[in-house]
Amino acid sequence: MVRRPGLSVRLKLTLSYAGFLMVAGVLLLAAVWVYLLQYVPDDWNQRMLYENPNRQLLAYTFAPAAGTVLAILLVFGLVVGWFLAGRMLAPLTRITEATRTATRGSLSHRIRLPGRKDEFRELADAFDTMLARLEAHVAEQKRFAANASHELRTPLAVSRTLLEVARADPDHDTGEIIDRLHAVNSRAIDLTEALLLLSRADRRSFPRERVDLSLLAEEAAESLLPLAEERGVTLETWGDIAATTGSPALLLQLTTNLVHNAIVHNLPEGGTVQVTTSVHAGSVVLAVENTGASLSPELVSTLSEPFQRGAERLSTHDAGVGLGLAIVETIARAHDGTLLLIPRADGGLYVTVELPSVAGSGDGRPARALPSP
Repeated sequence: MVRRPGLSVRLKLTLSYAGFLMVAGVLLLAAVWVYLLQYVPDDWNQRMLYENPNRQLLAYTFAPAAGTVLAILLVFGLVVGWFLAGRMLAPLTRITEATRTATRGSLSHRIRLPGRKDEFRELADAFDTMLARLEAHVAEQKRFAANASHELRTPLAVSRTLLEVARADPDHDTGEIIDRLHAVNSRAIDLTEALLLLSRADRRSFPRERVDLSLLAEEAAESLLPLAEERGVTLETWGDIAATTGSPALLLQLTTNLVHNAIVHNLPEGGTVQVTTSVHAGSVVLAVENTGASLSPELVSTLSEPFQRGAERLSTHDAGVGLGLAIVETIARAHDGTLLLIPRADGGLYVTVELPSVAGSGDGRPARALPSP
């Protein structure tokens, strides 16, 4: 949008200050004039102009002096107003320069405006906070794009290699190649769907309705019970009715991802997964706790980043595409919630998702266990 040039804010403030000073001067001089008129007779027709004080003589002598005073006030108002306006708008100039720097792509610049708190300092601090968040978001997006490109390139490269092998050796077992191509293609599809889900949740483009996390926990546990039985993991779920608002599909995906990760990243045998829901003041909490390998706090702090898969990068068909906890964190953030990862002292992970609660939470629900053989 092209705007026509106009007066600067500094000039407007200067003219406003000078105009206010002129109006105040005129009112003051008018008050003095009215006051003096009460004590000066109006006898123009009876006395000569310069013989005795009268209103005509007062006007003759007062008007030039008043004009001189108003002229001085005008010059003083313009000069001092210009100076004061410049001092007052100096912080705004720094904010404008920082904005132009940010538009050129440099998000590392900060205003850091000194002085005590006022409107300009609040604006500068808010702008610095926005720049910090934008810089972190852009860095995260660049890192995510690089990881996504790498992850998508891998199945494509494997597919090309398999096709080249099949073309170079027509007598090779095509059934084996087809099976491997199917597995690679399925992985690429899963990764693409995960990226789309991540993008959808991040945009918050979904309708909201009442959702009970305890029911979602039971549904996710039941759907993943065969996987838990296959891996010899005991899966248990219990807790309170935990009502929140959001997308049932996305919150079910969140719960399923947490339970799936807890089953996959567990002990080779004899592992456990506990899924619980609880109600707190103004919030509901979904907690998933599992046994497993010991995890350092440094590693745990990176697990919610895209394409991180626990202690090591797994290659089994159950390991997922490395977006499980990234999707969980994005869905939680889209529902105004938080994700917390805590390593257990005995190994494994304790994961909680806290979401805003709605009326109707807190009725006790009996414990329910879904054991594996």
